[in-house]
Amino acid sequence: MSNKLKGNAVVGQSGGPTAVINQSLIGVIEEIYEQEYINELLGAVHGVEGILNENFVNLKQIPRKKLEVVARTPSAALGSSRMKPKQEHCNQIFEVFRKNDVRYFFYIGGNDSASSAHIIDNLAQEAGYDLKVFHIPKTIDNDLLVTDHCPGFGTAATFVAQAIIGNDLDNRSLPGIKVDIIMGRNAGFLTASSVLARRYEGDGPHLIYVPERPVNMDKFCNDVCEVYDRLGRCLVVISEGICDEDHIPWAQRIQKEVEADAHGNVQLSGSGALAEFISVKLKEVLPGKRMRTDTFGYLQRSFPGVVSPVDAYEARYCGRMAVSYAAKDNTTGSVCMQRFGKDDRYRVETFVTSLDSVAVKTKSLPDMYINEEGNNINESYYEYVSPLAGPLPEVGFLRS
Repeated sequence: MSNKLKGNAVVGQSGGPTAVINQSLIGVIEEIYEQEYINELLGAVHGVEGILNENFVNLKQIPRKKLEVVARTPSAALGSSRMKPKQEHCNQIFEVFRKNDVRYFFYIGGNDSASSAHIIDNLAQEAGYDLKVFHIPKTIDNDLLVTDHCPGFGTAATFVAQAIIGNDLDNRSLPGIKVDIIMGRNAGFLTASSVLARRYEGDGPHLIYVPERPVNMDKFCNDVCEVYDRLGRCLVVISEGICDEDHIPWAQRIQKEVEADAHGNVQLSGSGALAEFISVKLKEVLPGKRMRTDTFGYLQRSFPGVVSPVDAYEARYCGRMAVSYAAKDNTTGSVCMQRFGKDDRYRVETFVTSLDSVAVKTKSLPDMYINEEGNNINESYYEYVSPLAGPLPEVGFLRS
């Protein structure tokens, strides 16, 4: 007699969308078809909120051809959520699960989503409700612990690299100072990915600042002046989470009213205020110079024209493996990736880590990738990020 847990499954998407989050969703659906112990698959519309409201989509009724189109579509096809479930919510969730004979729950998202999954898993155990909870990684910030990298990051890194290539070409044509603000609240992985834009001597970005290295405004302005005096132009890339020496983000200091979500995350780059603040400061030390700023904001999350093939494949693979692990091993946890191989070929394999090792906490960009001055990224980072990114455009010049 089999001891496999039989019943239905629910899948939801949570947190900020990405260009490949739907690949993970379709991966879950594909693998559900292969599992004899899992019957129906219900898609929760807007994550936990959809479960509480019993707002479900029967995903097994969606034609396979349509699912492939959805897989290639950015953003969260089921709708996302930033709701953090409390105990009273979980009690309601279990009632909904009992009503629908749900024994498997798959939640696609970042560390806050892993936290929600962990809460639900713990309370299910306390309530004596047999439920297998799996977190499927997703974040463009690449800040989840344990895993080597996260689905969604490679495509966002490609977008950043291509955008910076374009900004550098613009800056070459009309020399001046250009500042780009990139997403990255606590981790500088995405901002650091702008190094992919450097192919020739003198290419920007000339300065890169990440949250891991505090910097005061005087040093920042001096760095920009030095590059401008040397090259006659300067392209700067800055993480939205850039902070001063007491570790308070610049963006938080200049906000009159600090806006935070249900998980306590303060909005940093959405308003464009940080870029304007930096522009004003630079104009004070470099008066009369051409000055331009851009805040990438949400652009890098769901842009349909730039998708890394590796990222799309891995996102789908993680979705499939979450179902496989849950059904095969009757376990609970979060899917992680690790690199392996003795040659130069890039390869990954997956493994399972506990939900509490991923929930809430974030991973920082390792010190070995940041230069001593804290204003640039070392070449070694290129080896880490380049296998994850998609192809970049070739550029040519008529003069040096």
